[in-house]
Amino acid sequence: MAKSLALNSTLLTVSAGSLDSYVQSVHEIPVLTVKEEKAYAERLVEHEDLDAARALVMHNLRFVIKVARGYSGYGLPLADLIQEGNIGLMKAVKRFDPTVNVRLVSFAVHWIRAEIHEFILRNWKVVKVATTKAQRKLFFNLRSSKKRLGWLNAAEVDDIATDLGVTSKDVMEMEKRMSGQDISFDLSPSQEDDDKAYAPSQYLLPQESQDPADMLEDQDWQDHTQSRFNNALAELDDRSKDILASRWLADTKATLQDLADKYGVSAERIRQLESAAIKKLKVGVEV
Repeated sequence: MAKSLALNSTLLTVSAGSLDSYVQSVHEIPVLTVKEEKAYAERLVEHEDLDAARALVMHNLRFVIKVARGYSGYGLPLADLIQEGNIGLMKAVKRFDPTVNVRLVSFAVHWIRAEIHEFILRNWKVVKVATTKAQRKLFFNLRSSKKRLGWLNAAEVDDIATDLGVTSKDVMEMEKRMSGQDISFDLSPSQEDDDKAYAPSQYLLPQESQDPADMLEDQDWQDHTQSRFNNALAELDDRSKDILASRWLADTKATLQDLADKYGVSAERIRQLESAAIKKLKVGVEV
């Protein structure tokens, strides 16, 4: 099955020149319901149904984009980050167990991030410093370990070196090389210090963190709602837009009588127009 999935990876090719159209196409693919996702996963496990595997991958591509965008601070092409994340998603689909009460994206996010992390380590120029697992932790955690903006002082360097199991020299060198970067990561600390490839379990978020599936779906829903709201707002006439802006968005809110005087109508008429405009926005968002 792994070979077949690889052959179908041509469907997931992302190029920098067509990134916008790729993102648009991916967001047109709806998110699966819990019932639909479980049905596809069961078909894959029980019958090795590659069409089911393909469906699970395609309907979750939008989540790869969300994760990949969080790594833009390393100066690597977003298209490449998405491509690597897609590989992680495919690996996760192959290993997903539908009998476990968890959404695919919650399981897959760790595989997606693992592939992206490995890609960054292979391609960014500072990786010559990250030759051990402890140094790789430093690479991904230095920014989140800093308690303030600006260069680290000697005490902070020593504290970070102790926490991450590296030398103070390593911390200073990594700080120098990453001085222009501003992205942070929350990799879970590991007690081992070897050069073996690290498993996706090392990317698990803390127990108190929000479920990745919930975060991604919430963000996607917010984007969806905002888009519908903007479309509905554009359909209002200029007077209705001005009434809403004056009543709800202005620093100094206008009264009904203020707007009544402005438009030469009664305060009750302004209230009716405001109510009708709000109703149209609600209908537009809920469609």
